[in-house]
Amino acid sequence: MAFFVVDRFEGSTAIIVADDGREFTAPRRALPDGSAEGTVLRLNLDNPVTGDWSAAQVDEEERSRRLKQARRTLDRMKKSDPGGDIEL
Repeated sequence: MAFFVVDRFEGSTAIIVADDGREFTAPRRALPDGSAEGTVLRLNLDNPVTGDWSAAQVDEEERSRRLKQARRTLDRMKKSDPGGDIEL
């Protein structure tokens, strides 16, 4: 199982980023319903480049976990920020 994040849309193309930093493109219409920027997709295929992105599942639980982790990291950074200008 692999996780991917819908990074952004460029017209009718979705830019999808894997956890290892690789970027993929797919037609926006090929993604599961409800996909938006920031959506975490779970895919059970070995090679998403040739995979069917519509077979991916939106994983709200993983998205929530990642957001909480990012907030904890930001809170830690704020504590050590002498200027107080780190914001999310």
